[in-house]
This record gives sequence, C-alpha cells and structure tokens, in this order.
Amino acid sequence: MYTWIKLIWAASAVLLVLLVLLHSPKGDGLGGIGGQAQLFTSTKTAEKTLNQITWTLTVVFLGLTVALSAGWIAQPGADTTSSIPIIQIPGTTTAPSELRIPDEVEPILEIPNSKPKAAAPAIAPKAAKSKPS
Repeated sequence: MYTWIKLIWAASAVLLVLLVLLHSPKGDGLGGIGGQAQLFTSTKTAEKTLNQITWTLTVVFLGLTVALSAGWIAQPGADTTSSIPIIQIPGTTTAPSELRIPDEVEPILEIPNSKPKAAAPAIAPKAAKSKPS
C-alpha cells in the first residue's frame, strides 16, 4: 500500500506540473493550444474544468506530502516503535545516560599576548549652558 501511495503522490506531482503549464497567462487556457479544445464546448468551460482538476490534484499532492513526511502511513518493514533514529558510533560503548558533563570547560583557543582592554572612560554629561539675562 505504501508503494501505491508513493506512486500516486509522484503521478500527482507530474500531472500538477503539466496542468499548471497548460494554464495561459492571458486567459487563453486550452483554447490557445492549436485552436479551441474539441473536448469542451467553450473556452470558459475548459478553463473552469482545468482549474478544478488543478486544485484537486494540489490538495491530493499536499495531503500525501504531509502524510508521507509525517510518517502517518506505515512503511513496510519499518520499526514503528520509535520515530527517532539511534546511531551507534563504532568503537563506543557509552550510553547517553552515562555521559558526564564537566564542571569547568577549558577554552578551545587561547590567543597569545591578549590582555583585557581597559574599560572605556565614562563621559561626563555636558553642563547646561545658562542663558545670559
């Protein structure tokens, strides 16, 4: 079932691209492609039908995208007990609960001959000028 859903998702993506390309920027729509489309009675009907199919495929594509990416559809052979993958680094045996965080951290990079800068002198506020009377 998962494979079929992915196939429907991919097909809806391709069809959606094709249908968007069929839309005309000036309102010609399907009528501008080799004359008026024989499938429909008028250009307005053709454009309306094209819009309905495009919106339907958009909803199908976005719905399947969310369902597939959220993991709501079970993959065959997938472990459904945890959604977070656990990576084991070769050569390590320390479990995450046994990790110790050091109390003090040493600096990674020391810059030679670096001295802390002196604090900038405080700027005294200017005295208010008195107006001559």
